[in-house]
Amino acid sequence: MPDLKLIALDAEDLAIISAHLQDAVLKVGDLAFLPREKRFAAIANRFDWLDALENETAREKRYARRRAALRFERVLAAQVQGLDLKNKGAVTELLAVRFEPGELPAGHVTLQFADGGAVRLSVECIEAELRDLGPAWEAKSRPRHPDKDPAG
Repeated sequence: MPDLKLIALDAEDLAIISAHLQDAVLKVGDLAFLPREKRFAAIANRFDWLDALENETAREKRYARRRAALRFERVLAAQVQGLDLKNKGAVTELLAVRFEPGELPAGHVTLQFADGGAVRLSVECIEAELRDLGPAWEAKSRPRHPDKDPAG
C-alpha cells in the first residue's frame, strides 16, 4: 500500500484525517507546539484501517501500523487537558480529531484521547497535513471498541 499523504483545508477534509488516525498510539513527548511558527505537530503510530478493512473483506487477518506525522499550521494557541506533559514517555491513544467553528474560517481543533486527555488548538483556519513516514509493520491485533449498547 502506498504511503498516505493527506491535506485538510476544511472540516470535511479533517474528518478524513481523523478517520485515518483513529486508534493511533503516541508518546506525550511526541506532541509539540511551536508558537513562533504557529505550528503544532505530532508523531504517532497509526493503525492502517484501510488496509485492515480490505484484508478482512478478503478474509485475511493481517493488520499493520505505520509511523505518521500530523501537522497543523496557523495555530494561535494550544491548551492541554488530562495529559502530563512532563511524562514524555507516557503512551496515549488518539480517538478523534474534531473541528469546532468559531468566526469562520477560525475555530478550534481538538485532538481527543482515550484516557480523557485532549489537546485544543485555536486556529486561524484549518491547514493540516497527515503523512506516513516509512514502511508499515505488522500489528498483532485490530483495535476493538466496546459496543455502545451492552444489550445489543
